[in-house]
Amino acid sequence: MLRALSTIRTGLEASQTQIDVIANNLANVGTTGFKRQRALFQDLLYQNVRQPGALSSTQTNLPIGLQLGTGVRVVGTQPIETQGNLTQTSDSLDLAVNGNGYFQVLMPNGTLAYTRDGSFQLNQNGQMVTANGYLTQPPITVPANATSITVAQDGTVTAQLPGQAAPTQIGQIQLATFQNPAGLQRIGDNLMLQTGASGAPNIQQPTINGTGAVMQGYLESSNVNVVNAMVGMITAQRAYQLGTDMANTANQMLGYLANI
Repeated sequence: MLRALSTIRTGLEASQTQIDVIANNLANVGTTGFKRQRALFQDLLYQNVRQPGALSSTQTNLPIGLQLGTGVRVVGTQPIETQGNLTQTSDSLDLAVNGNGYFQVLMPNGTLAYTRDGSFQLNQNGQMVTANGYLTQPPITVPANATSITVAQDGTVTAQLPGQAAPTQIGQIQLATFQNPAGLQRIGDNLMLQTGASGAPNIQQPTINGTGAVMQGYLESSNVNVVNAMVGMITAQRAYQLGTDMANTANQMLGYLANI
C-alpha cells in the first residue's frame, strides 16, 4: 500500500502540472503571438522482480517479467509552434509575421530578446518600440513630419514626407529564425531568449530563404484552441479525481490491515 500511495502521488502531481499548463494556455487566449504549451510525461524507474527472458529452467525462459512501476514525472513543457490567425487591425504600426521568424527586441540590459508580438508603438523620439518601451532591432526612427509609414512584406520601412513625391526609406526590419524555436526561454512580456537548446539566431531579411513575410496592419492571434483546451482540462481533472479515489482506497486498505 505504501508503494501504491507513492505511485499515486506522482500521478496527482503530474495531473496538477497538466492543469497548470492548460490554465496558462487559456489565460493567454487573447495574448498576441502566444504559442500554447503541452506537458510531456515519462514513466519512472521500474523494479524488476523477475527479469523478462530469465531462465525458468535449464531449457526454458520466462516469456514475460514482473516489473513494478513507480509512477510518472513531467519532463518538459513543449510549445506548439503553429501559426496563429492573422487579425486585421489597420494600424500602420501593427505587424505580423506570416511564417517563420521573430522580431528582435533590445532589452534594457543590452541583450536581445525575440517576440512574435508585433504591436509596436512610437516613443518620444519617434523610435519603434514594444508596449514596454523596448527598442526594435535594427532600430527604426520615424520622422516627426511623416504623414504615413509603409512596411513592405520584405521588411522595408518607408515614410511619406511632406513635399516629396516618392517615399523615403527609413529602416529595414530583419527577422530571426532558430533551428529549434521550442528551445527558446520564455521570460514573460511576450519575449523569449536564446538558449543552448534553441541554437544561435539566423538573422535574415523577411521572405528570404523561407523566412516569413511581414504583414502590416495585422497581428498574430494566440494559437490556443479554447475547445481543445477545455477538453484537456476536463481529462486532467478526471485523472486527478481518479488519483484521489485510488489514494482513498489504498488508505482504507491500510486501515483494514491495521484493524486486523
